[in-house]
Amino acid sequence: MLISIISLVSGFILLIWSADAFTNNGAKIANIFKISPLIIGILIFGFGTSAPEMLVSGLAAFEGHPELSVGNAFGSNILNIALVLGVTAMIIPIKIELKVIKKEWFYLMFATLVAGLLLWDRHLGVMDGSILLVLLAAFLLYTYSESKKEHHEFDNLSSSVDGNHKGKIWTILLISFIVLLVSAKLIVFGGTSLAVQFGVSDLIIGLTVVALGTSLPELAVSITSAVKKQHEMVVGNIIGSNLFNTVGVLAIPGLISPLVVPEKLITRDYPFMIVLTTLIFLFVASRKFSKESAISRLEGILFILILCFYLYLLFWN
Repeated sequence: MLISIISLVSGFILLIWSADAFTNNGAKIANIFKISPLIIGILIFGFGTSAPEMLVSGLAAFEGHPELSVGNAFGSNILNIALVLGVTAMIIPIKIELKVIKKEWFYLMFATLVAGLLLWDRHLGVMDGSILLVLLAAFLLYTYSESKKEHHEFDNLSSSVDGNHKGKIWTILLISFIVLLVSAKLIVFGGTSLAVQFGVSDLIIGLTVVALGTSLPELAVSITSAVKKQHEMVVGNIIGSNLFNTVGVLAIPGLISPLVVPEKLITRDYPFMIVLTTLIFLFVASRKFSKESAISRLEGILFILILCFYLYLLFWN
């Protein structure tokens, strides 16, 4: 019990430092290479903060716990929107225009719908995993082509970031990324150990404790990005992370340890994921004719209320 608690606390401490360093240096790289902050949010932060989910899902599948892997993917997507965007918007309204995220959001929704169709027969196998990986490859190609287009620099960063310091910036980014992984692993280990002592199932552990632990990098990165007014990176981080979870993390158990998908995952968890993904679009689109585009504090509270209702269904229904 004591070791689990120490693991959780030390994981949180490391997470706070690494998320701040990761955000700062990722933003500097975007500035040096004139890359859109949305692309950085999707590709570097989205993939980087989804690495814990990939690592945990891979280990769980290899160790014969594929339900934990699937639960991790779904739970992380739900928490990324309901918790991460909700808490971030409650702290600082997220200013973002629909035209900035429209293409990426449509791809996320498309991938989510395809994943739902693949899981409809309640079987996740090698063919399903392969289709999801093809979608991941297509998204990476799209993101790469977008990164080649001319984009504006960060408004809040100096345009005189010294390109000669690129080596140091990349080194710090790599170190902070590794610490992010380690901190997430510590949190997952501590949280899972505590949950197992209470006899919780693999699916519930994956949907809650493991999903929360692996979503903490997204939460830390999003809050620090919002505080620094890098709003495109906040939304890019969530969209990118959820895409990697849907087509990358979800593919892992299918390729490694095919499984029968629990019915609750289709009837309870998947609808929540669809609704929350839709709300991102609706909240941003509703500001189309207003002076200021933002996901407001009130909408952030709504995300949290939806999360509370979801957790109620998990544990008390």
